[in-house]
Amino acid sequence: MKLELSRVVQGCRLGLLTGLGKSGQHSLEVPGCLLYTRCATVPHLTQDTLHTLRDLPSVTQVSVDSLAEHHEVLKEFKEGVRKFAGLHDTVLFCSLHDSANSSPAGHVTNKTVSVWGSGGRIELTVARFMAIQAAIQPDCYQSMADGETWQAGTSRKRVRKAVDRTLAHLDECLALHQKTQELKQAEIFGVVEGGDILEERLRSARETAKRPVGGFVLDGFHSAAMDQDVRVQLIKATSAELPQEKPRLVLGVGCPDEVISCVEAGVDLFESFFPFQVTERGCALSFNYTIDPDPETAGTSTPTVLEFNGEMPAVKKLNSNGDENMTPYEMNLKDKRYQDDFRPLVEGCSCYCCKKHMRAYVHHLLVTNELLGGVLLMLHNMAHYLGFFKALREAITSDRLQDFKNRVLHCREGD
Repeated sequence: MKLELSRVVQGCRLGLLTGLGKSGQHSLEVPGCLLYTRCATVPHLTQDTLHTLRDLPSVTQVSVDSLAEHHEVLKEFKEGVRKFAGLHDTVLFCSLHDSANSSPAGHVTNKTVSVWGSGGRIELTVARFMAIQAAIQPDCYQSMADGETWQAGTSRKRVRKAVDRTLAHLDECLALHQKTQELKQAEIFGVVEGGDILEERLRSARETAKRPVGGFVLDGFHSAAMDQDVRVQLIKATSAELPQEKPRLVLGVGCPDEVISCVEAGVDLFESFFPFQVTERGCALSFNYTIDPDPETAGTSTPTVLEFNGEMPAVKKLNSNGDENMTPYEMNLKDKRYQDDFRPLVEGCSCYCCKKHMRAYVHHLLVTNELLGGVLLMLHNMAHYLGFFKALREAITSDRLQDFKNRVLHCREGD
């Protein structure tokens, strides 16, 4: 695995991650995202339905917390979760936790971490963690880590202990990695911890960079963990300590404005749990990320913002339904105002949902709890999110990042 950077603009790293997978034939453009799954399946979508989407990421993400309780089954199967789940022709990355879920804190010791499956808490030693990785057989995976330092008010002593534990876990993982036949061709990503304490972040980054890892996972920067300005400052400082030729994946960041700020701070890869969360709320991503192709007119034209049948733009009323988790980038299709709205979810969107169905129909499916509602929303939200990343890369390539930011962040006006 090798990261080939073509240019760096205002901190944004544009390039291609090559040599992925056991064959080394796969590649992934950066900045980019991994394909989110739960139990190795994209929520709401079958493989056939999923592949109606264009430009799917070549790397699929699975998580230990969703697969740990199936460890014995996968071990007996002997051919890994990729073949077990029918994930053909994809690179597999395994993270410790599913960022779409929140896990109870306070279950970490010097020798163990805990994950939460459908049956409750599962305590993992490094040996058990590596045995699960051997059963999953990923192409790359993050090492075991103590990530419970993102809560506000975490003491400096606790953060220091988390960094020490994470480094110790990494050393044990690396030692077992070399002895595990199923992981011989896999890459291990070191985890950078440190909470919101700069000194510990830098120590974690420097020490992790000394180990023979294929890339880095930046943990503890979840949307709920810290203020965005603090996050950006910490990521910039941390990234400066990491080698340029290795990829950096941030966990728990998915909202478009946060993605852009992290890319500017030097992050290469993201998860794609955000479209799933939006789908679960019965919402559709509707923000505009298309910039004017003519640089001379950029900034003079008015961004296209979807409207509620002549009412105020959708993004300006999003939080009026009382859902505190909603963002300014989505519309709530459960709202009664859509029952007679016969437009596509997003004008000009080429996804199956927008080409074949209308807002009123999706509204009907959602209020009657039809399973098809989640399928159509997930198709649209994934297509929209992947389009956002593609447009982000194109904006960096054409030196139009500021225009791109203005267009995406425009929907915040009037919140």
